[in-house]
Amino acid sequence: MSQASGRSYNSSGPVPDPGGPGRNTGFVTGLVLFAGVMMVVNGLLAIFQGIVAVAKDEVFVRTHNYTFKFDLTSWGWIHIALGAVVAAVGVAVLMGQGWGRVAGIAVVSISLVFNFLFVPYHPIWTLVVIAIDAFILWALCVYREEPA
Repeated sequence: MSQASGRSYNSSGPVPDPGGPGRNTGFVTGLVLFAGVMMVVNGLLAIFQGIVAVAKDEVFVRTHNYTFKFDLTSWGWIHIALGAVVAAVGVAVLMGQGWGRVAGIAVVSISLVFNFLFVPYHPIWTLVVIAIDAFILWALCVYREEPA
């Protein structure tokens, strides 16, 4: 049974709209592509930030009485390692690997937390990176697999 106008019906109920909420649009797919590119760029920038912290730690602000205080050289190595992992997982996201999105959510979440802990050392840049990480998380979580 169907109506002349409006939604189509069959005996089991309404027929889902093929362009409905379960399908990816070009915008959502484009967001995942952009998230992968941003992961690679963000990872490379974290590597460079880590190299600067290891080689010349006078660039960063020195803080006193900070609960999560590490030597800036330690923070540098953390940024180098985490940046390499974020960039590698970003490449997997760009290649369309299903596990890449899941790993991307985990790795970018860790990156967001570590950057939050790094705020006293380089506040403005770290807040920008946290905002980028939040956008990447949103883009990776919004994506839904197309049914086969």
